Order: sequence, then structure tokens, then C-alpha cells
Amino acid sequence: MQAWVESDPLLGPVVVSTEQLSARIGDLGREITKDYEGRPPLLVGVLKGAFVFLADLAREIDLPIELDFMAVASYGSATKTSGVVRIVKDLDIDLTGRHVIVIEDIVDSGLTLAYLRKSLLARGPESFAVCSLLLKSGQQRMNFEVDYVGFEIEPLFVVGYGMDVAERYRNLPDLRVYLGGEPE
Repeated sequence: MQAWVESDPLLGPVVVSTEQLSARIGDLGREITKDYEGRPPLLVGVLKGAFVFLADLAREIDLPIELDFMAVASYGSATKTSGVVRIVKDLDIDLTGRHVIVIEDIVDSGLTLAYLRKSLLARGPESFAVCSLLLKSGQQRMNFEVDYVGFEIEPLFVVGYGMDVAERYRNLPDLRVYLGGEPE
């Protein structure tokens, strides 16, 4: 563990430990491997928050996968979504006829995911699924199912394991409560 972590007053308790992350991501990889046998998926990582999760999950899927990335913005540097979603980096791969699994770090209100879902389904994939590391309980304003969920958590703002606040804390090996207010 990095020495600065325990002395940072903005970091609260661990919500999901490194060991819990590793075990659950292994389970998700096996589940996706089973579900996609004979039809290798294209994993679409939503940057930047999902990059660590995507890397670990990809290694747990025992199939020849393809990867692409998109970046969307709905938070900026704030701790609450603005509700306005915009694509910052689009995909390089054509989705037509592919088995697409969107890899998200967290589903909060679901507005970003609803926007992505609509946009990506219009591109003609053979199948479409969503895998999110975290699902905030009771926060979704959209009515759709997340196919693969790592952990359901209370509606807390968490950082670590790729997730940030104002680009900080992505390198934490676990997920922790962020105790600070709006970043400077």
C-alpha cells in the first residue's frame, strides 16, 4: 500500500478490497467466457474510469476478445453528474454484427449508460450487453438491466481502481469512500 493513502484526510474507509476485486472479477470473467462461448466479444471500455477493471477483466476471459475504447463526459471534475453526456473519443471499430460488451466502472443515475446504449445499438451490433464493476443502489433513473455487475454499493462517491475525483486517486488498488467535497 502506498504510504500516502493512510494519511490522506480525503480518503475514507475501504468499500471494496483488493482481494474482493480480484475474486469477483475472476467470477465475471468465467461468466462471460461461458456466456460468449463460440462468439468472441468486443469489449468496449469506457474511459477513463474503467481502464483498470477492463484490463483485469480481459485477462480473466478465456476467449479471443477484441478491445476498443470510448470516452464520454458527464461529470467533468465534479462529484455529481451534470446530466449532459458527450462523446469525447469515439470507437475505432465498426460494431456491425459484433457481440459488444460495454465495460463501465460505475452505474450511478444510468443517464450516461442510457446514452451510450442508444448510440451503440444504432450501430448494428449482433448482441449488446453491459458489464459494470459497480452499481449504486437505488440511484438509477433509467429502466434497463446491467447484465454483469461486480458489486452493488450504497450511494457513496468512491475512488480508486481507476476511478477518480479531479483525476486523482486512480492508482489506489482498492475502492474507498471519498470524503472531500467538490474538488478545487
